[in-house]
Amino acid sequence: MAQAQLPENKQEIIDMFAQKNGDTGSPEVQVALLTFKIQRLTGHLENNKKDNHSRRGLLKVIAKRRRILNYLQKLDEARYKELIKKLALKK
Repeated sequence: MAQAQLPENKQEIIDMFAQKNGDTGSPEVQVALLTFKIQRLTGHLENNKKDNHSRRGLLKVIAKRRRILNYLQKLDEARYKELIKKLALKK
């Protein structure tokens, strides 16, 4: 799976996906931050296969990202498609 590489710094991610200056709550920023978190958790679980508590947390984060993406798709299809392409997500 070819995931887009996000910066390591949370502030860089916010700056990259913000709709306007000081934006931290837009769906784009939230999805980008959750994608970063998912990538980190996935890497952790590759090394720690029996860590079921983190696996459950990963599933919760994935579900939250999906809900926000569904919201954005209903809100504005063009922004949704652009974000999917930027993050190289499926769907």
